[in-house]
Amino acid sequence: MAIREHPKIGTILMCDFDSGFTPPEMVKRRPVVVVSPKIVARPGLCTVVPLSTTAPDPVMQFHCQIDLPDLLPDWLDKKGVWVKADMMVAVALSRLDFIRLAKSRQGKREYCFSTITSDNLRTIRGCILAGLGLAHLTKSL
Repeated sequence: MAIREHPKIGTILMCDFDSGFTPPEMVKRRPVVVVSPKIVARPGLCTVVPLSTTAPDPVMQFHCQIDLPDLLPDWLDKKGVWVKADMMVAVALSRLDFIRLAKSRQGKREYCFSTITSDNLRTIRGCILAGLGLAHLTKSL
């Protein structure tokens, strides 16, 4: 089920890259981090950075490794996850979903609501700048 409201910066979500993208773009469902605030002129859009458990080859300055919060479900790798900041993309909210947990006793789906640390967000922003060829601006972070 897609989210309806723009999440806050640093929120960890799942993004469906299956439809409308072609390789070498992201083409499967994967975790992402929200990196943009809600922008009035862009209703229904959210800018995210994809996460991967596979190390990039070669590792560049627009990649970094972070640890995700432990309260995320066990099926999601949390230690040493790679940020692919060169793949930053604006997606429709309809592509985004909260991370699903088990169903409750009443049969309702439960979701995990988690954010990354401010230090990790600062690191990701530096990688985004590097991915845009603006690494010289990281001094202002």
